[in-house]
Amino acid sequence: MTQTTKYLDTAHGRIAYDEQGSGPLVLCVPGMIGLRSEYRLLTPMLVQAGYRVVTMDIRGMGETGAVWAEYGSAPIADDVIALLRHLGSGPAILVGASSGAAASAVVAATAPELVSGIVLVAPFLRDPAPSVMLSLVKFLARSPKLAVSLWKSHVVKMYAGNVPADFDEYRAALAANLAEPGRAAAASHYIRSMSHARAEDALPRISTPAVVVMGSADPDFPDPLAQAEWAAQAVRGRKVIAEGAGHQPHVQTPAVVADAIMALHRA
Repeated sequence: MTQTTKYLDTAHGRIAYDEQGSGPLVLCVPGMIGLRSEYRLLTPMLVQAGYRVVTMDIRGMGETGAVWAEYGSAPIADDVIALLRHLGSGPAILVGASSGAAASAVVAATAPELVSGIVLVAPFLRDPAPSVMLSLVKFLARSPKLAVSLWKSHVVKMYAGNVPADFDEYRAALAANLAEPGRAAAASHYIRSMSHARAEDALPRISTPAVVVMGSADPDFPDPLAQAEWAAQAVRGRKVIAEGAGHQPHVQTPAVVADAIMALHRA
C-alpha cells in the first residue's frame, strides 16, 4: 500500500501525515520517539474494513519538522487538534499509542467535538512514580547522543513477546531518522520532559467512548493488567488484553487493535 506524505504547516511547525482509504476517519498517533510507520500493519486492516486512516508523525520525528519550541504529549495534542480541523471531515476515532495515548486523551477532553471515540494502546495517562533510575535516565538524556543510545536499547525491550517479521527494518528506519539533523536533540527533549500530568488532569473530562488495549507482556508497567484496569476505569471505557504483546500491541497484535477500533465504532 503506497503512502504519499502530506504536510500541514501550523504556527508552530510542519506536521507530516498520510491518508489511505475512505469512510469514517481514524487518526493514529504514534508513541514518543516513534514513527507513523508503527501503524503499517494496522492501517491495511482498517482500510479494507472501510475506514479512512490518517497516520501522523509527531514533533521531531519522521517527516515532521525536527525543531520545535516544545515537545511532549501535551504539545502533540495541539498538533492533533490542528490536523483534525484541517482534515475537516467530522469527528474521528483517535488511536494513540503510549504517550500518543496521553495526547489523545487531552484532545478528547479539550476538543470533544472533533472526537467520536478513543482507542488508547499501552497508554501512559499519568506520570510514573519518581525513582533513582528515572532521574538517572533523564540526566543521561541531556546528551542527545546518549538519548538516542538509550532509546535504541529501550525499543528492543518494548517488543517483549511477539516480534513482527519486519522489526529489523523498522529499527533501521528509526535509527536513520534519529541520525537526521535535529532529531537526536528532539529525542533528548522528549526523555527529559517526560510528563503526562496534563493527560491525567484531562481524564475526568473525557466523555467520548473509550477502549484501552494493553499487551499482557508490556514491560513498561510493573503490572500491565492492573494498569489496564485503572486506565479503563479512568476513561470509563472497556479494556482489551492483547495476549503475548509488549508495549506495541498495534504492531505486535494489529488484528486485536483493529477489532477494538471497529467494535468502538459500532457501539
